[in-house]
Amino acid sequence: MTELFKLIENKTLQEKLYHFRVDPGMDLYVLPRSGYRKKYAIFSTRFGSIDNKFRIEPEQQFTDLPDGVAHFLEHKLFEDKLGNVFDRFAALGASANAYTSFTQTTYLFSCTDRFAESFKVLLDFVQEPYFTEQTVQKEQGIIGQEIKMYDDHPHWRVFFNLLESLYQAHPVRNDIAGTVESIARITPELLYRCYNTFYHPSNMAVFVVGDLNPQQVYSLTAENLAAKNYSPLGTIVRSFPAEPSEVLKRRAEQSLVVSEPLVFIGYKDIFVEHLEGRELMRREILMELVLDILFGTSERLYNDLYHDDLIDENFGAEYTAESNYGYVMIGGETKDPERLCERIIGAIEAMNNEGINEEQFERHRRKILGGYIRRFNSLEFIANNFLAYRFRETDLFELPSLLQEIRLEEVLALAAENLETQRHAVSLILPAG
Repeated sequence: MTELFKLIENKTLQEKLYHFRVDPGMDLYVLPRSGYRKKYAIFSTRFGSIDNKFRIEPEQQFTDLPDGVAHFLEHKLFEDKLGNVFDRFAALGASANAYTSFTQTTYLFSCTDRFAESFKVLLDFVQEPYFTEQTVQKEQGIIGQEIKMYDDHPHWRVFFNLLESLYQAHPVRNDIAGTVESIARITPELLYRCYNTFYHPSNMAVFVVGDLNPQQVYSLTAENLAAKNYSPLGTIVRSFPAEPSEVLKRRAEQSLVVSEPLVFIGYKDIFVEHLEGRELMRREILMELVLDILFGTSERLYNDLYHDDLIDENFGAEYTAESNYGYVMIGGETKDPERLCERIIGAIEAMNNEGINEEQFERHRRKILGGYIRRFNSLEFIANNFLAYRFRETDLFELPSLLQEIRLEEVLALAAENLETQRHAVSLILPAG
């Protein structure tokens, strides 16, 4: 058995992860968890909504895609010649789902019994596309209705209105599902072109966690892929437009049916470009520390804002980054969006002027580490996050050691660099009428 395992050097976490390379080049990860009744498996491809311009070496010409193809493809794979895939999982007592993000598409299931049968369903339906003019037209109608529904969804609109304000050219500003007009340009031929490129096993990975034998999972996977007779795939080259450092606009407002205003403040990270692996992960950890020190529930600012009735328990701050885009997002529902924005921006400016003390830094570093350890009780957290990091050439299990390396001076430097007033935008959803 070919295996690669890493053991977390931590008194609480002691994990043995098996990594298999399955012909024709797919990564399979198996994390045994003895004593767990639940088993969880995901099958993921590095194909998301921002991948709308690509070629396969040695091709010279790029293929341009309309917005929404990755999400459309996710929907279509659940319907094949045998009917609805969800019905086959349900018959085995398994629960299945899928999602499309900016950078990947993931198919998953969980079960307590009959794992091998459910695992075969997962591997088979993701690797057996079935697209016709009739089924594509039917799906265009279904997804078109979904898009219209999200056009009136306050949290969806405040989020994408913010990205549309921060970014001028990068496709992260576009809705993951596309538009009614863009999905109307999707054809079976285009879907097969994308499928044969991005759904080749060399661009995919499987992660399985639960009370399972790694060798048996490997045998099931290798046997399944061998029967598909894949040909080698050239290197996928993705192309993204040059993104100016300036935000497109400072403010976006929209009126919808909401009881209270919804506000997000965003900061555009222009220094993340081309960061990969540990450096990208390190930047994420640093920004998580910055935001937790500023807006964590244990800090005075959060409690003052709550006491002043400017936020509720859903208020939050997060940082998202890939090797070609990154942004900070802060906000939630509020009775007074203008005052809340003023307080948030003031707190950021105060941090950049006055700094952070060592006690705050250490307290929040321990909090993040503790939260990370607690989340390892979730099989779903492990599987989904491990592959998300793996696709960025890094390792989820490295987080504790990276946390120990970080110094207070780095946190202060990144706060000053990333939370720069000139690169911020505000997105507002206001009550209609």
